[in-house]
Amino acid sequence: MIKKIQQTQQQVISGAILIASLGYFVDIYDLILFSIVRVKSLKSIGIPDADLLAQGVLLLNMQMFGMLIGGLIWGILGDKRGRLSVLLGSIFLYSVANIANGFVTNIHLYALLRFIAGVGLAGELGAGITLVSEAMPKEIRGYGTVVVSVVGVLGAVVAAMVGDLFDWRTAYFIGGAMGIVLLLLRIRASESGMFGAIKERSIKRGSLLLIFKSWPSVLKYANCILIGIPLWFVIGILVTFSPEFGKALGMSEMPTAGHAIMYTYIGISIGSLLSGVLSQWLASRKKAMAIFMGLNGACIALYLLNFHPSAGIFYITCLLLGIACGYWALFVTIAAEQFGTNIRATVTTTVPNFVRGAVVPVTLAFQYLKGAIGIINSAEVIGFCCVALAFLALAGLQETHAKELNYIE
Repeated sequence: MIKKIQQTQQQVISGAILIASLGYFVDIYDLILFSIVRVKSLKSIGIPDADLLAQGVLLLNMQMFGMLIGGLIWGILGDKRGRLSVLLGSIFLYSVANIANGFVTNIHLYALLRFIAGVGLAGELGAGITLVSEAMPKEIRGYGTVVVSVVGVLGAVVAAMVGDLFDWRTAYFIGGAMGIVLLLLRIRASESGMFGAIKERSIKRGSLLLIFKSWPSVLKYANCILIGIPLWFVIGILVTFSPEFGKALGMSEMPTAGHAIMYTYIGISIGSLLSGVLSQWLASRKKAMAIFMGLNGACIALYLLNFHPSAGIFYITCLLLGIACGYWALFVTIAAEQFGTNIRATVTTTVPNFVRGAVVPVTLAFQYLKGAIGIINSAEVIGFCCVALAFLALAGLQETHAKELNYIE
């Protein structure tokens, strides 16, 4: 009987990790694909060269705004309806939106579909990390989220390869098809046992009011968001607009966004493994976070101060940036561990999407300063502020390694 129970538990854990990992793979593929095909797709629908950066920022911001809205919707549903239903629902929505993106003919439809895709993309990671965190033993759950992250971020590498090898419309079709196939396979996964236990009880759950019930709770939530903002400063500005930075750095051979993203995400995959293992080895989420945040700040400086690099050196710098950004899954895990079961999905889904959504004010500030002090100086100022705020936020969070998660707010 004991052996049968153990086998069932193992199947639950394996199913949760598998569907969360593959779902995140397709999620990242779609999220990053736009950055890779940005120039090609905009030119194809008739956007002049002079407007490529401005229209690219518009579409990126529409996608991120969709993720802000979607984060709230999926997060609340995750605590009211269940983690698994949100995971599958989000995969379906962003897969359909991805396919529709392959048919766009004007900037207005493109912007609308990036918004819808953003809403869909908002639910997968938070629901997946919540499901895995609640399914695994507390002493080793960090390893489960490492697997999700390592497999997931490789979706960006595949996106870069597909974006280079195929027409941009075909690249969108491939991404949508992968998501639909994932749903049709109906990978076996069970609902979180912790969620199932509170679902049968009359406990208030899935409410933002539970987060904003007290100042310490609000501050903890804000700190969870702030520690992740440097990551999307790197992805949303330094990597997405790498061709513009290459020109400003005086490169003789201009980098492509596709290659910059590919090398960055190879680095993120490596960094995800290293940061997760380090947090388990140190038995501390905060110490591992501090180390990687310091590396992140150093690599941002290296990227922005390395004038006249060769293409090879530039891409190596992107690889190092990616490794230093490898604490993304660790950051989401910390958010999941900070709050009780009745609002855990809400927190874990909204936090990474508010971080992604922070790209909107960050890019707007970057564009504003760029006109006054130039692209390099603007990025230096914004990057320094993001990293400094992240360190202050980390200091205000509690250590959560091996914390018992079966409690309510």
